[in-house]
Amino acid sequence: MTDANMTPTKPAAPGSATEDRAKSKRIGSLRALGPFLAPYRAMVAAAVGALVLTAIVSLTLPLAVRRVVDGFETESAELLDQYFLAALLIAFLLALGTGLRYYLVTRLGERVVADIRKSVFDRMIGMSPAFYEKIMTGEVLSRITTDTTLLLSVISSSVSIALRNLLILLGGLGLMMITSPKLTGAVLLIVPLIIVPIVVLGRRLRTLSRENQDWIAESSGNASEALLSVQTVQAFTHERPSAAQFDHVTEMSFSSAKKRIATRALMTVIVIALVFTGIVGVLWTGARDVRADAMTIGELIQFLIYAIMVAGSVGALSEIWGELQRASGATERLVELLQTTDSVADPVAGHPLPEGGRGAIGFEDVRFSYPTRPEDRALDGVSLTIRPGETVALVGPSGAGKTTIFQLLLRFYDPASGRITLDGTDLREMTRATFRAAMALVPQDPVIFATTARENIRFGRPDASDAEVEAAARAAAAHDFLGALPQGYDTYVGERGLMLSGGQKQRIAIARAILRDAPILLLDEATSALDAESERAVQEAVARLSEGRTTLIVAHRLATVKQADRILVFEAGRIVAEGTHDSLVAQDGLYARLARLQFTEGLAAE
Repeated sequence: MTDANMTPTKPAAPGSATEDRAKSKRIGSLRALGPFLAPYRAMVAAAVGALVLTAIVSLTLPLAVRRVVDGFETESAELLDQYFLAALLIAFLLALGTGLRYYLVTRLGERVVADIRKSVFDRMIGMSPAFYEKIMTGEVLSRITTDTTLLLSVISSSVSIALRNLLILLGGLGLMMITSPKLTGAVLLIVPLIIVPIVVLGRRLRTLSRENQDWIAESSGNASEALLSVQTVQAFTHERPSAAQFDHVTEMSFSSAKKRIATRALMTVIVIALVFTGIVGVLWTGARDVRADAMTIGELIQFLIYAIMVAGSVGALSEIWGELQRASGATERLVELLQTTDSVADPVAGHPLPEGGRGAIGFEDVRFSYPTRPEDRALDGVSLTIRPGETVALVGPSGAGKTTIFQLLLRFYDPASGRITLDGTDLREMTRATFRAAMALVPQDPVIFATTARENIRFGRPDASDAEVEAAARAAAAHDFLGALPQGYDTYVGERGLMLSGGQKQRIAIARAILRDAPILLLDEATSALDAESERAVQEAVARLSEGRTTLIVAHRLATVKQADRILVFEAGRIVAEGTHDSLVAQDGLYARLARLQFTEGLAAE
């Protein structure tokens, strides 16, 4: 997989390609939100309607004020009462429209952001491990949380306020022109002076916003990695270096944020200063016109209110422009995840699993290198055939390619050449969900989720009954220790199974695989963390479970594979020997040397 397919999110240095790309996309990146807004057209229309209503009512209010002010000079008390009543009615409509707009827009924002988070997570949960070799998990989480929170603020607030202020700006300018063309012309003279800093500083603000978000993601990834490995960090007294590294990244994020804040503050100061300087000048001119009877006091106040509304709209738009710039950067980062291509992809129309999944496995001249180590061959021309129901053990030194067989069989990666078949069908011609449903895996480092022991076992088959869960636990020699927990099977086991020992975690993982009841069983050092008594019980359970199933066992401890139907010996990514335990010992090759070393050490230990 190329870097273009999986773009890392490291902060970009000034002048880098990432920064150049950020400048080129500008605010148009927000168009990517269109597909998420489309299903809620009715809500969008209602929100826009409420927004237009509030804008119109806001623009009507100065007319009412003018009538009230000029009404003091009228001799009709009844007419004056009508002016005040009209002003009160307008205020009520403004309050109603504002509340309705807030409800609709905020609800729409929450709905859209929830959809975006789900879409990104759905995409990320299906990405192959090759993707996560290029990007830290914490950075992905930062995009799902920090970036979507920023979008929520923009969709539920900033966009609505921006549109409302844009309407007030345009409507206000029109009504200002009707009220006094002379004063309006004076106001428009300062408009170019306001637009220039918005455009120039806005571009700079967008670049700084993207950089700031990248540093936040880097900080999140750094913290996630350290906290997930907190025991190792503490065991090696690495707290201070880890804290120093996090401090550095956090300070870089703060430094980037300071630049962004200073730029936005400068833009706000320039815009507001220019706007209100113009207002004071216009007010001075208007006051002279009133003294010359060229306009009434009510008209001047009306014009002044419109001018203040227009000025406020321009100031608000300048601030909101910065928010939109930040949201544009966040949108780019989320779209990158949604549009990321995976090196492992399902076919458009996958074949079904042949004959319900008998379990015949084939590797045909398979060659493979991990994406981060393309120069090292993990598998180099491996060919093998495993018959349905056969138990095959894979042995050899560390790094020989044994676990890679499992990685490719589960199609976490695709081989560089050759093909892998299940019941005669190439894995690439089936969806991953189809053939993985026929497999149950017990990994070397079992994953325990932050829930109850019962739900951890049920992860193997979510629709399993409590009785089936407990039967699987008994078969995996896990029932006794689970029953001794404070709440038995319903005991919360902590994040990553913190409350459990290594052996207990492995037995839960084995119970999970037993419960899955799949035709192919993959055991990767499944008993490495067990004591001798538990290992014997689990081996008996695995032997019973293996009957009628295709079983692949990766093991360094050869005592666990002596009863396998066939043993494949791996070295440097190749199969160098195969046979039964006795025949391989008689060959006096690598397997024999490993056997002598392990069994001699075992006897010496006894």
